[in-house]
Amino acid sequence: MAKRDYYDVLGVSKNATADELKKAYRKKAMEFHPDRNKDDKTAEAKFKEANEAYDVLKDEQKKAAYDRYGHGAFEHGGMGGGAGGFGGGAGGAGFADFGDIFEEMFGGGGARGGFGGASRGGAMRGSDLQMSTSVTLEDAYNGKDITIKVPRAEKCDTCSGSGAKPGTKPETCGTCGGAGRVRAQQGFFTIERTCHVCNGAGQIIKEKCSTCHGQGRVQKEKMLKVSIPAGVEDGRRIRLPGEGEAGLKGGPSGDLYVVINIKQNDFFEREGPHLYCRVPVPVSTAALGGTIEVPTIEGKKSSVKIPAGTQTGQQFRLRGKGMSILRSSARGDMYIEIFVETPVNLNKKQADFMKQFDDPKNSPNSPKSSAFVNKMKELWNDLTD
Repeated sequence: MAKRDYYDVLGVSKNATADELKKAYRKKAMEFHPDRNKDDKTAEAKFKEANEAYDVLKDEQKKAAYDRYGHGAFEHGGMGGGAGGFGGGAGGAGFADFGDIFEEMFGGGGARGGFGGASRGGAMRGSDLQMSTSVTLEDAYNGKDITIKVPRAEKCDTCSGSGAKPGTKPETCGTCGGAGRVRAQQGFFTIERTCHVCNGAGQIIKEKCSTCHGQGRVQKEKMLKVSIPAGVEDGRRIRLPGEGEAGLKGGPSGDLYVVINIKQNDFFEREGPHLYCRVPVPVSTAALGGTIEVPTIEGKKSSVKIPAGTQTGQQFRLRGKGMSILRSSARGDMYIEIFVETPVNLNKKQADFMKQFDDPKNSPNSPKSSAFVNKMKELWNDLTD
């Protein structure tokens, strides 16, 4: 029976990229794997056919020869053969190419660890940790050293992290020979799995440490100093190397990441390096002009001159009165936004005085109101004509 075209076998074009070839092969391998098609006698042959096609097309030299000579390029032992062996040698795709597919077929306990993904009984790095802490806007402006309490797994002092009772040592697992993995038959294929006896550790602890119960680590709390830099922004992470969880079997500790949350401030809103402050101004000051005092982030006061006729929404900039800028001596600006406060609880004399501003003769005192009224009158006249 004549062999099918390798591109047809995988269902790709001759211009397919390496990624497209791999995806096509994965799809075929998943579809025709014998363990998934135990009632289909043709599945194994199709699986081998897909493997043979991918073995050739993934190799640039073999692919070039195939594109030029077809299947004849591999007859009589040419190019090392394209028969689709599974030993990982010159003629086979090898276990390394199938790791991802095996894991999808057989779950997380499948072949990935056997192809370099996990340590075989060796030391393992500890996990990274992340926690958050809140600081005030003033602390973010000035910078501050704070102390945080970190719960984490630390190396057991009793057994020095071995997990074994003092005076004893872990023994090599007899099932996997210390490799942490064992081979299992999946149809005609041999798959490596995590050793079920030692759970991949490669060692058996017969007499466990009474403190950590064989884990090699114990849960503790540690007080750590964290330096908050001046100008830090909300959500920034500060990394503390080696302050995460302790590693296993002598492995290095992970890192700790501290996320900074900045509390809301009663006076200021922050936008990058700039601060915004909304300040109420008496109507008399807004009308006649004057000077007001406003707070600044460093805990002082600053004078702001208000010109006569100031309206709600007007802004005044105070240069260099904003936030510190991270890793810089510069500072942002502070913007004062004015809102004119309407008088309340007026006595009769005050009310009578205020009514004087309603007199049409005083239109120059309220140009915007007068302009609005005039436009409204024009609108009414147009509607009634």
